[in-house]
Amino acid sequence: MKVLDAAMHQPKAGGASFSAGNRLFRVGWTIAWLLLARWTPPPLHRWRRLVLQSFGARVGESARVHASVRIWYPPNLTLGAGTLIGPGARLYNQGLITIGAGTIVSQRAHLCASSHDIADPSFQLVVRPIVVGEGCWIAAEAFVGPGVSVGDGAVVAARAALFEDALPCGVYRGNPAAWIKERVVRPAPLSAS
Repeated sequence: MKVLDAAMHQPKAGGASFSAGNRLFRVGWTIAWLLLARWTPPPLHRWRRLVLQSFGARVGESARVHASVRIWYPPNLTLGAGTLIGPGARLYNQGLITIGAGTIVSQRAHLCASSHDIADPSFQLVVRPIVVGEGCWIAAEAFVGPGVSVGDGAVVAARAALFEDALPCGVYRGNPAAWIKERVVRPAPLSAS
């Protein structure tokens, strides 16, 4: 997906940042999600996976995406197996967003894979991918900015704003988010046999 030249298309004056074909696709996607998925009850995750896959998203087995999730462009989305995208989460994926297996993106969290060149008088859109590893937790209302990588097992606390890469198994909180400690996961209890 190519970003249009801001100097030529003048997005600050209402011009487009993406091609007409891209904009038409997104209109179709928005209508399809509204009609086919937005109203569905929570247990229909399999159906919502199918809708996302039909529009080009790569969605792993048993991934769960709630009906109130907002996804800007499905072809720029990869969700690993067992991933959970919670109610009201926003995946503003003008750039690629990849979320690893077993990761939880909680309610109203926001992942934004684009920004603007603030030195450019035309305010050129810049897309930068987000990669969230496996077994992570992006907590309620947290923000993950463009170009950020979140290491496996990392936690971004509620309402944190992460603009730098997160180390594996690091716990981050605040705005801007800062490392506060290492996440240590207890072993699973042994089952009684």
